[in-house]
Amino acid sequence: MLARALSGTVFGLDGVRVEVEANIADGLPGFHIVGLGDRALQEARERVKIAINNSGFEFPGRKVTINLAPAQLPKEGSGFDLAMAAAIVNACQERGLPGDAAWLGELALDGTLRAIRGTLAIVAHLDRLGVRRFYVPTANVAEAKIATGAMVVGVDHLRQLKAHWESGAPLEASSVAPPPSANPPAHVDLADVHGQPYAKRALEVAAAGAHHLLLVGPPGTGKTLLARALPGILPPLSRREAVEVTSIASCVGMLPAGAGLLEVPPFRAPHHSISPAALVGGGGAAPRPGEVTRAHRGVLFMDEITEFRRDALEALRQPLEEGRLAVARSRGHAVLPARFILVAASNPCPCGFAGDPRRLCECTPLERQRYRARLSGPIRDRIDLQVMVPRQAAGELLRSTAVAEASAGVRERVMGARARQRERRPQGPWNGALTGPQLRRDAALDAPSQALLETAAERLQLSGRAIHRVQRVARTIADLEAQSNIEQAHVAEALQYRESG
Repeated sequence: MLARALSGTVFGLDGVRVEVEANIADGLPGFHIVGLGDRALQEARERVKIAINNSGFEFPGRKVTINLAPAQLPKEGSGFDLAMAAAIVNACQERGLPGDAAWLGELALDGTLRAIRGTLAIVAHLDRLGVRRFYVPTANVAEAKIATGAMVVGVDHLRQLKAHWESGAPLEASSVAPPPSANPPAHVDLADVHGQPYAKRALEVAAAGAHHLLLVGPPGTGKTLLARALPGILPPLSRREAVEVTSIASCVGMLPAGAGLLEVPPFRAPHHSISPAALVGGGGAAPRPGEVTRAHRGVLFMDEITEFRRDALEALRQPLEEGRLAVARSRGHAVLPARFILVAASNPCPCGFAGDPRRLCECTPLERQRYRARLSGPIRDRIDLQVMVPRQAAGELLRSTAVAEASAGVRERVMGARARQRERRPQGPWNGALTGPQLRRDAALDAPSQALLETAAERLQLSGRAIHRVQRVARTIADLEAQSNIEQAHVAEALQYRESG
């Protein structure tokens, strides 16, 4: 007796079709799972067997073999439980399952279905292959509906399927209303940050053009506060971007149960002790997303960036330059998205007071040089905006009565600048990722601006990459001022951000 149930898994960030075959034959009673499954899949034998018995069915007292095809594909997780139970129960009754239905979900011992990760990516892939019915845990219905217009049935318990299989009674599609938009996380409002107008301007430029930003200054000057204010001035995600972010959150298990589309840019702030694999992806035999992928379309904040491991920082070269990451492991390779805004914060020296007019730096020149060298030249060269954040006088902070501009007003200008970029390039990218040909077309310089950039490049010994990045920043500054052409003042401001870091 043989029955097949369609299911799926996630490899990297992509859904993969998996066919679950259940065969019941004479022989010594046993339950075997083949098909290159991980430990969670091997443990599914006990979960599925007990759940079937506790849901009004009877697990066959014969030799049961489950095959997960394709056999050469590594499979992990507990999302195959429902498909295995469906195939076993129907094989016992010598009944076939429809070929256009997919079964996803983890079983509890009492037969309850629990949510699984990666539902959105799996459903989207199976939908493209022609699957027209999806049986998923009720907690995953909202995200499944994002990926398909086909019928999605939310299942709470294996017992619900008993009448459906035995008498053919149809199960109705779940009419789950889209969940209310989750309250966006409370970001720091720029109105609460006193002073630092130069750093705030750099923050606005970074948000408008998706430029990377480095904040350098003594401890306690507001670098972290400024970084946490950046998500509050970013525009909401477009529909396509929101689907990407939601799919990533689903695949890495960060999407709350019952949640729908995520419309707020993500904000990730890993600790400086993070490993290279956890930062950029990898880990284990199969490629897994790291923090740079979790920050896709959002902000990656690296506080005290000079304290991060050197190999972890150097692994950022490809994501910073290309907005993606190619990860190869023994069981396969994957290309992971990593288009984020890097905000890095650093002290100017080990004691933190180099250049501070009110505190004496105790570091030697060699110690300062070594500390700065922890952030290598190639990584520093990939950061568009490098800004000093000076210490403010206590009296200026305590007696300040002026009300700073709120994030809402800055966000309006940022959205206006991005709208101008979208008019020039409907398919993207933002200014921070313009290529050479795109720069020549969209960021052409007049004679005075070009002369200024050439002179500055010679004096500052800018690399070719740095020159292009100055052009990108100048293009963004012009967009913020609603100028179609780049002027000399725009180039001058962009050069200040390269020199000040």
